[in-house]
Amino acid sequence: MQPLISAEAERYALARTTAFDGSIADAAAWTERNTASPEMMSGLAEARLLEALIVAGGATRVLEIGTFTAVGTLTMAGAVGPGGQVTTLERDGETAQIARRHIDAGPHADRVKLLVGDALETLDGLAGPFDLVYIDAAKIEYPAYLERVLPKLAPRGMIVADNLFRGGHALDADDHEEGTVAIREFAQRVQADEDLHNVVLTVGDGVMVAWRRPATGA
Repeated sequence: MQPLISAEAERYALARTTAFDGSIADAAAWTERNTASPEMMSGLAEARLLEALIVAGGATRVLEIGTFTAVGTLTMAGAVGPGGQVTTLERDGETAQIARRHIDAGPHADRVKLLVGDALETLDGLAGPFDLVYIDAAKIEYPAYLERVLPKLAPRGMIVADNLFRGGHALDADDHEEGTVAIREFAQRVQADEDLHNVVLTVGDGVMVAWRRPATGA
């Protein structure tokens, strides 16, 4: 698929986005060097967007579905502030060990609760409310994640979901790959939910932000 945003525009934007530093930069660099799919980590634009949403909304309870190497986790842990917590879910045990090393190397390990196991099963045992839920895990399960997290979303909470474009495949109506179909279904369910407002941002591989529809008053 052709890139949806030109490489020149992406370079221009990233050059004007606050760079990673400290333990986050270390985790990102390790991911680039040592993983077969470094694009699975939260990119700079996505991570700073999450930080901005947490800071602007005053979020202190964050749920992340899909830890990978913890680049996004570390960014969000820095944003929730003292007393805040990021609960992050990772299915793969070996990946979770890597994430744990990166989390422990950072200054906010006390703000992170890493849970290992099937996300859908883990979600059933979690109590809300969460001020922000970040979804970046198995694409085929996005609709099921939505179903699980909506009841746990705080009244002014937000859901942020990555990979809505799926590398451009979601835009191709003839692409019926399982994960792509699930991404489309997720987006359609959010769009159809009368209790939600939402926007899809052309950031990275497409980021959807959804929040409870504001009350219009009496």
